[in-house]
Amino acid sequence: MIMTSLLEDFQRTGAAPAYLRLRRALRQQVEDGILGPGQSLPSERELAEQLSLSRVTVRKAIAGLVENGVLVQRQGAGTFVAERIVKPLSKMTSFSEDLKARGLNPRSVFLERSVGEVTPDEAMALNLSPGSLVVRLHRLRYAGSEPLAVERSAIPQSILRDPDKVVDSLYETLETLGCRPVRALQRLRAVNLNAAQAKLLHLPVGSAALAVERRSFLEDGRLVEFTSSWYRGDAYDFVAELQAE
Repeated sequence: MIMTSLLEDFQRTGAAPAYLRLRRALRQQVEDGILGPGQSLPSERELAEQLSLSRVTVRKAIAGLVENGVLVQRQGAGTFVAERIVKPLSKMTSFSEDLKARGLNPRSVFLERSVGEVTPDEAMALNLSPGSLVVRLHRLRYAGSEPLAVERSAIPQSILRDPDKVVDSLYETLETLGCRPVRALQRLRAVNLNAAQAKLLHLPVGSAALAVERRSFLEDGRLVEFTSSWYRGDAYDFVAELQAE
């Protein structure tokens, strides 16, 4: 079943290099639910034989999906669809984009959408003058029915006039305004959830979480976003690739 539908997806991916076509086909299998979380892929040898590809091509296709957190490889066991959400720190993507890339359905429940005068912390983070206005978004982020993160964002109102413009993805909204950020500075730390956060995430008070603070910039250097997020420690991994000089 898997090989038949994978072959069909592979044949529909156009005239791109073979490793990219296979990568797209495998991603489509995950997005369509044909390959579910934790499910193993056929071996590299089997994929190569069934698709008439070299094992080098298959390995290159899989490596890209491992890097993006869609697949994981276990020594001596094979390649599997990721069960935890793996967020590569080298790629500037939104929560919604991360989940969609893994075949999951992202959605948000808004706890607050408002406009107000900037706080001292927001003014410092966004390089705004006292008295400036910001749009505030307080959201509970879901994958399907499972809450994964609590998120608070502040955006200068000079960039985003109306908080109701954000239906789900902040970055998609900013992109329609021509203001999608192109780089960001992030700070990560391990924390324990307080009572309010734990209740929202359906976890015991004191559960392990990852706190992420992000300041995002436009191409002209303006700060466009100051976001603080608290991710479930049992569901999210952040991965950074390091290279020697």
